[in-house]
Amino acid sequence: MRREGPGVAGAPGVDTPVASGVRETLRTEFEFELPRGYVDEAGTVHRRGAMRLATARDELVPLRDVRVRENPAYLSVVLLGRVITRLGTLGDVHDGTVENMFASDLAFLQDFYRQINAEGHTRAAVACPHCEQSFEVELAGSRLGES
Repeated sequence: MRREGPGVAGAPGVDTPVASGVRETLRTEFEFELPRGYVDEAGTVHRRGAMRLATARDELVPLRDVRVRENPAYLSVVLLGRVITRLGTLGDVHDGTVENMFASDLAFLQDFYRQINAEGHTRAAVACPHCEQSFEVELAGSRLGES
């Protein structure tokens, strides 16, 4: 299971001007590798893919979906279907693809979505109050679509 975070060379992004006149690149797509992999109708396993950053529209449009209104837990399936840009050699990734993934891969993608849309990090540096040793803790909480 591999996750690639911000700052990886060669990743797709958007050039944005900054105050100094130098262009800064904003990464908008992040590669991942599923723990188990999606198995298509022909039996081919697809593990490597990419997910783009979500827009406000990506998070709002699924709220109008009848399936989401009937079952709010379905929000993550519809949302992930919108932001996964590629998966293996599949021509198209959509909510139907996501709903046929193994539960462990869905959980992985929910966590990955949260991680890249929270500026690429869900860890915080803390210090033990007793020994004052510094370490990091995971801040990621509930699953995507849950409160």
